[in-house]
Amino acid sequence: MKKNILYTAALFGLTLSLTTSCVDLDKEPDERINIEDNEENVVSLLSTAYTNANYGWICEISSDNYIDNNSPHKPAVNKTSTGGNKNDNPLVHYNLNAYDMGDDELFKFEPCKSSTATDSPTGVWTYMYQAIATANHALEAIDKITARNGGVMSEKMKAARAEALLIRAYHHFILVNIFSQAYKNPEASKADVGIPYVTKPETKVLVNYDRSNVADVYDKIEADMLEGLKDISDINYEKPKWHFNVKAANAFAAKFYLFKRDYDKVIQYANNVLGTDRAQLPSMLMDYSGFDKAQTSEDFANIWQNPSLNNNLMLVATYSSSWRHSMGYRYACAGEALKGVFYHSQPNSNWTALPAAIVSGWTFYRADQDYGFASAKAAERFEFSNKIEQTGYSHVIRRELTASDVLLMRAEAELLCSKHDVDACVADLIAYDDSRQTFSEANLNHYVGTDTDRKNLRQLTRADIESYYKKKANPNVFESWAFTQNMSSDFVVPENLVVYMNCINDFRRYETAFEGLRFFDLKRWGIEYSHVVGLSGTEYKLTWNDPRRAIEVPQSIISAGMQPSRPTGVDTGEKIQISTTPIEKVSE
Repeated sequence: MKKNILYTAALFGLTLSLTTSCVDLDKEPDERINIEDNEENVVSLLSTAYTNANYGWICEISSDNYIDNNSPHKPAVNKTSTGGNKNDNPLVHYNLNAYDMGDDELFKFEPCKSSTATDSPTGVWTYMYQAIATANHALEAIDKITARNGGVMSEKMKAARAEALLIRAYHHFILVNIFSQAYKNPEASKADVGIPYVTKPETKVLVNYDRSNVADVYDKIEADMLEGLKDISDINYEKPKWHFNVKAANAFAAKFYLFKRDYDKVIQYANNVLGTDRAQLPSMLMDYSGFDKAQTSEDFANIWQNPSLNNNLMLVATYSSSWRHSMGYRYACAGEALKGVFYHSQPNSNWTALPAAIVSGWTFYRADQDYGFASAKAAERFEFSNKIEQTGYSHVIRRELTASDVLLMRAEAELLCSKHDVDACVADLIAYDDSRQTFSEANLNHYVGTDTDRKNLRQLTRADIESYYKKKANPNVFESWAFTQNMSSDFVVPENLVVYMNCINDFRRYETAFEGLRFFDLKRWGIEYSHVVGLSGTEYKLTWNDPRRAIEVPQSIISAGMQPSRPTGVDTGEKIQISTTPIEKVSE
């Protein structure tokens, strides 16, 4: 098996971070903090074992949620601020720059060579492996503490070990779904290159690692995850929402098995989060009535990212400027992309835009929306290091795991499991849409006004789903989902279930917008899509098995000997044959 070199400078840096300097001449000049001294040190270390990088931006710009504002595009709605209809006169901007040069490359599905910022593949790769390294240091320390105690592991250390294993599994899960192809099945995924699965602390700058394959990586993730689930508890923390708590661990398991298409297990672990009594679901889902008095982006963000909300199962604080990338710059959620996210008709109302989206902190840029939207659920928090000079660090708190997302995962699993439990699926979809109608009358009066169509807003019904999602009502509706069988011959969406799958697709695109998760759905379902670039309208199309669906690993890692995610020729315009479908790229 070919071995590859992985830079472990970030991992090596972790060892340095555990070292403190001392100027007392009566002591050793290099005084180390030994995490093996006591259990509290291990628990404290795990507080730092979550990635500081936000993978949301590189995934969002690589999905169908964004357009190039410099290319000709139709507005999201017919009428503009001037009252005209521009459907026959596409909008185009000639001088909008990207926030970061790396965005130009990512939007064209090219390797990101121009940026190593936190919101770049390099930043994501580095900080993800640093988090994994921290977890591995904690696991090593737990083993030594346990050995010192005669092989007896305390309840505190059992919980810490479980958390460390889940951290290691989860970060590898995100990495493989960004930098590799989506999971297909146990055999087909052996042909797709994986990512290094690191299980030992490293102290060397250069280490040989094997990228193995996607199937093998998934097996290792599953082993760590299941081992962690055995002992995970909330005993070590007063604020468990910032860690892998019991519900978050089960939410991760539901997501993992959804990606593997083991639907019975998705339902099992989702039930561990949500329960089986749907009457209790409203208390678990997002409540939009809390936005009445919110005015600033910080106000909205405080509500979205509130750790006391039952809907928020796990939060992760990241260093990120992701919100700025789409605020008045070249790439934005606008035009047809914005239409696909939420600016389209609804099955149970005459609203053009989903009211929940408007009242819950979606920020408008220009009245005719041609510059795009950004959501306060991913709003930036700024930490001043110098208030006088107005310098500091930008942060984004990720709602990493939510009950609303778990509910939609369960609905998909109920639909596609061997029983095809349509009744259960529809019940979950209605419960989800009910949560989107929890906005108050005050919200509507303030943000939407007294539109006469408001009276048509009603509870979603099965008949609504079957009627609306049968026709081409919005960009998320397909006549057939037969394309999923490209991913695996056993990935079948029967013709009579297409309307419900369309509803799931529509709801998931709304629910996961601005968090990067749409990118994963596009990959795992095998949905083909394009990016149109520049005034010339150059189209870059991703077929279901396009190697460019895997974001390329950092160039510095490749230069050091790491196997690329993509075959040679993919990013030069050269046409190559992958399986049965050629790469499609139109030269400018």
